[in-house]
Amino acid sequence: MEMHTLLAFAAAFFVFAASPGPDNMTIVARTLTHGAASGIAYGAGTTAGILVYLTLAAIGLSYLAAEMAAVMTVLRYSGAAYLIWMGIKLWRAEPLVPTLAANSREQRLLPVFLTGIALNLGNPKMPLFYIALLPNFIGESLTSGVVLDLAAAILAVEVAVVGGHVALALRARRLLRNATIVRRVNRAAATALVTGGLAVILGKQTS
Repeated sequence: MEMHTLLAFAAAFFVFAASPGPDNMTIVARTLTHGAASGIAYGAGTTAGILVYLTLAAIGLSYLAAEMAAVMTVLRYSGAAYLIWMGIKLWRAEPLVPTLAANSREQRLLPVFLTGIALNLGNPKMPLFYIALLPNFIGESLTSGVVLDLAAAILAVEVAVVGGHVALALRARRLLRNATIVRRVNRAAATALVTGGLAVILGKQTS
């Protein structure tokens, strides 16, 4: 794949990935309340979901994703329900300053990672994104070399986007030095999680 074409794809994908939406809000919320590992785990899950769609496109099964409406709906609602549950739990949680929270909270990263995958596999925008974007860059077919190039571009963009959101959240997290501020941030993050879950359910996911 020619470098200028790959860079153009990366730029278009960056706009798609960096735009505000439930995924990016969730990365920030998880980082604020559970640390960088949790935010990265969710971001890794969303990236894995994106790569699944790229794989489907590469083997000529893009149409299959569009036909699996029931499965995608279950995945979307399951992931959204988990976001809402996390938000409610966080709203009701006792505030813990981050230096103590890191040692006292059990880090369960796998469910966070799987939620990121589920929400992206259940996102109806993903097949449309590939159907609209890929033909403009790769023509009628995807070779294995092109797929690897696109996957590398996607990973590079996602590392920058997820890493940027985690870094910003960590900077904000260092300001949390008393329980009152932590409670307010927890509830703001909880609101973001619940709002993100509801947006997914309503089909308004934008990231």
